[in-house]
Amino acid sequence: MAKKPKKEKKHKGRWELYDASGTLKRKNTSCPKCGQGTFMAKHKDRLTCGKCSYSEFVSKKAEEKKEVKEEKPADKK
Repeated sequence: MAKKPKKEKKHKGRWELYDASGTLKRKNTSCPKCGQGTFMAKHKDRLTCGKCSYSEFVSKKAEEKKEVKEEKPADKK
């Protein structure tokens, strides 16, 4: 019998949740009920914890304010 080619192992997306420039920084928010080890998933209009089903709804006004605040420091020299 001929040998089958081995499939490459898929890496877990766990390290996509961290920013490793110098020190580790978490990109997503953590669940207030579960603690620091559990991240909340970002959906279109809410943040949800997959472990305990805790949800936070995000309004459009809050998102617009965040975007404006993030842009202001970049414009200053």
